[in-house]
Amino acid sequence: MPLYPGLAGRTFGPTAPYGVGREKITEFASAIGDQEHEDADTAPLTFPIVAAFRAMEMFFADPSVGIDLRHVVHGAQRFEQVRPLRAGDVVTAQLTVDSVRSAAGVDLVNTRTEVVTMSGELLCAASATLVHREETS
Repeated sequence: MPLYPGLAGRTFGPTAPYGVGREKITEFASAIGDQEHEDADTAPLTFPIVAAFRAMEMFFADPSVGIDLRHVVHGAQRFEQVRPLRAGDVVTAQLTVDSVRSAAGVDLVNTRTEVVTMSGELLCAASATLVHREETS
């Protein structure tokens, strides 16, 4: 059964505040092999996914969404960065479902997650396309 098209326009979040620390930047940079940002005060460009995924978890956890994570393939990801995250930033994220459509037996869910400071300054918008297929018996 396809996902409910009424998901489009729904928001999930904001998430609890997340403190960006130098040690978290170093851990992330090390994990992705980015030596330039190891032991730095400025995070790699993809670091906002740490905060953005917290909003994605809220989306997946909502039973009204009807997505079984075991049947999801990450189709695309894009980051629009206003400024890099820096050690000392405290951020939250909010996910909005931009669109839901069915094609070729799968549901395509496009989301946009905005990562903002506690004062509301937009730092990054992460757009994702999720491909969801119902379990077949």
